[in-house]
Amino acid sequence: MGNFKGHALPGSFFLLFGLWWSVKYPLKYACRKNKNACYFGSRAGFQRLEFVEGIIKAVFALIGMVAEQFVPDGPHLKLYNYEKKHWDHLMNWQHATMYLFYGISGLVDIVAHGTNALPAAMDRMMLSVAVFIEGFLFCYHLHGRAMLDVHVHQLLLFAIFGAAACIFLEVFFRGSIVLEMLRTSLCILQGSWFWQIGFVLYPPNGSPEWNQTDHTNMMFLTMCYCWHYAFAFLILAVNYTIVSWAVRSKVKQSQSMEMGLLKTSERDHESEEEI
Repeated sequence: MGNFKGHALPGSFFLLFGLWWSVKYPLKYACRKNKNACYFGSRAGFQRLEFVEGIIKAVFALIGMVAEQFVPDGPHLKLYNYEKKHWDHLMNWQHATMYLFYGISGLVDIVAHGTNALPAAMDRMMLSVAVFIEGFLFCYHLHGRAMLDVHVHQLLLFAIFGAAACIFLEVFFRGSIVLEMLRTSLCILQGSWFWQIGFVLYPPNGSPEWNQTDHTNMMFLTMCYCWHYAFAFLILAVNYTIVSWAVRSKVKQSQSMEMGLLKTSERDHESEEEI
């Protein structure tokens, strides 16, 4: 959808996944170091989370495809207009294709973590392909558009292809907290930048439009893109700190309970000896 909602929808999806990953991966890392700290520290626990995540990803992708096809000004599954003799709503079709590959990624997650039919690494491989397809489509999404429009989408490509490369490396270095956090930061960046594109190109509520040919606007938005990434790292730092503190607190609490039980057991043993 070439409007504000068409950018806010994928932006919300990426932000939700990015925020979830900013909690999930620090929790996984902390539980790996303190295996008795939480239930999800087990391999089976996180495998269930991956399975649920795949379902949510597939549902989000389906919502996106339906929205792109059946909005009032959408193509309604019509690819070619035979009356006017040209392709019909190709922008919507490109967006729907992007969602399609994320939906396939979700289905692969479900099969890989719900059965033994696929190796676990296939989830990262398919997600890497889905992100790459998104960037590939956007590369040919900008022909004939205004200078500022092209620029904000080109900035988005850095986050997209960076994430695709990062996820591909996870196929071979699965469980690397560095790669997982880098992927999370790029996902948050992509989500927040989709929202920024919506505000720049389609200002809501009658806000003044941006000058599409002003070079200073390009300079500002390039700087703004860096601020978005700094904000993504701030979110990671805050969530990592909170999760680490919570896990350490639970470890200390468990150790205190074990010490209390041990002392009680020793006192009972001494009482039995006195008798």
